[in-house]
Amino acid sequence: MPETISTILSPEGSLEVLSQHEVNRLRDTSAKGLHDLLRRCALAVLNCGTPTDDGRQVMETYRDFDIEVLQQDRGIRLKLTHAPAEAFVDGKMIRGIRELLSAVLRDIVYVYNEIQTQHRFDLNTGEGTTNAIFHILRKAGALKPSRDPSLVVCWGGHSINREEYEYTKDVGYHLGLRDMDICTGCGPGAMKGPMKGANVAHAKQRRYGGRYLGISEPGIIAAESPNPIVNELVIMPDIEKRLEAFVRVGHGIIVFPGGVGTAEEILYLLGILLHPDNRDMPFPVIFTGPASSADYFKRIDEFLAYTLGDEARNRYRIIIDDPAGVARAMLEGIDEVAEFRRAHQDAFYYNWRLNIQRDFQEPFEANHQAMAGLALHRDQPVHTLAANLRRAFSGIVAGNVKEAGIKAIEAEGPFRLHAEAELMTRLDDLLNSFVAQGRMKLPGSAYVPCYTLT
Repeated sequence: MPETISTILSPEGSLEVLSQHEVNRLRDTSAKGLHDLLRRCALAVLNCGTPTDDGRQVMETYRDFDIEVLQQDRGIRLKLTHAPAEAFVDGKMIRGIRELLSAVLRDIVYVYNEIQTQHRFDLNTGEGTTNAIFHILRKAGALKPSRDPSLVVCWGGHSINREEYEYTKDVGYHLGLRDMDICTGCGPGAMKGPMKGANVAHAKQRRYGGRYLGISEPGIIAAESPNPIVNELVIMPDIEKRLEAFVRVGHGIIVFPGGVGTAEEILYLLGILLHPDNRDMPFPVIFTGPASSADYFKRIDEFLAYTLGDEARNRYRIIIDDPAGVARAMLEGIDEVAEFRRAHQDAFYYNWRLNIQRDFQEPFEANHQAMAGLALHRDQPVHTLAANLRRAFSGIVAGNVKEAGIKAIEAEGPFRLHAEAELMTRLDDLLNSFVAQGRMKLPGSAYVPCYTLT
C-alpha cells in the first residue's frame, strides 16, 4: 500500500461555510447522497501527478481513503483519512491542491443545490442549460469581464508520447509570450503541456495573474486528475455541459494529437460551428502537432471531409510542426473574435450568441441500447450527423476509461455500432489507425476494443 496521511484542514479559496443540510448531504453514503461523488472527485485531486488513467485502479489503491465534512463554530473543516501522501509536504497539504479540493467541494454543493434540485433552470431546454452553465462558471469565478479575449482552449490526448508532449509545451510557450491564457480538460498530456509552456512564458513576460483553467466532470476526473499547474478548476455535472463550457468561455481552440476523446471533441465543435446560425461567427480552430503526428491529422481530416464535407474543412486549419506559427494564427483569429463581439455588443467572457442545439446538450448515457440506436448515416443534416458521431465516440471513451462504461462492457460485451457501409468502413479505418498509433492503448495492457461495427 502507498504511504498515506490522515489530517483535518480548512477549505481555501471557496465555500468555507455550509448549511447543516448541505453538510448532511455530503455525509450521506446512500444512493441519494453526495458522499461517494465527493470522495471520488476529492481523491482525483489529491492523486494529481500520478500517471495512471484507470479510475478504478486509483479507487482500489486508496480504498481506505475517506473525506468527511465537519461543521464547526468558525465554518467547516475537512477530515481526510488515508489521503495520498504525495499531496503533502512535511505533513502539510500543498496549497494548490488544497485550493482545488475546495473547488471540488464548491462545485458539487452548488450544482446539487442550485442546478439539479431547484427549478431555477429548465435543463430540458437549450436556454435553461446554457444559463445553468453560465451560473456554474460564474460561481467558480471563471468569468472575467475585465479581460480582453485571450483564453485559448487546448484539447488533445492525456497519454500522448514524449515528442508530442514537448510540442504542446512549445505551443503553450508561444501563446504565453503573446499574452494568451490556457484552458484545458485539466489532466495530463496535451492538457498539461500548454499550461506548462505558457507558465514559463508568462514568467518571462512578467505577466502576473496568468490563467490556467481546467474544466472536468465527475465521470472522467479520476482518469484525468487535475495537473498541478491548474489554478482554476471547474467540475461540470456531465460531459455535455463540460464541452459547452469550453466553447462558451474560450475565444479559440487548438487541437493536439489524441485519440477517441479528442475526435469526440472535434465532432462536437464542428457540429456546432456548421449550424446555419453559427456559420458567419468567427472562431479560430487549429489542429497541430509535430511532424511525426501528421498522419494522425491526415486521417482525421479525411474522415471529416467524407462525413461532414468541405464546409467542415473550412472551419479549421492544420498547422504541422510550427509552434510560433500556431500562436500567431491563433492571435489573429482571436483579434477577429474581439472585433465581431464588439460589433455585435457581445460579452467577451461568455459566448451567448453561439447556437447550440439540443442534440449537443442532452446528456448521453453510453449503454448498449443507446449505442446501437445511433443514426450513423449521411442522409441527415451535417450538424445532426456530427452529433451522433460525437455520441458514438463518447461511448467508446466511456467504455475505455469510465467506471460505468467499463462495467457495462464487462457485463454485456462490446458496444455495437450500426452504420451505413461506406461510413462504417471509414469509421473502422479511423479507429484502427488510433490503435495502430498507440492512441487507444491504456497503460499496462494492450488495447482491447470496447466496440464492434456492424
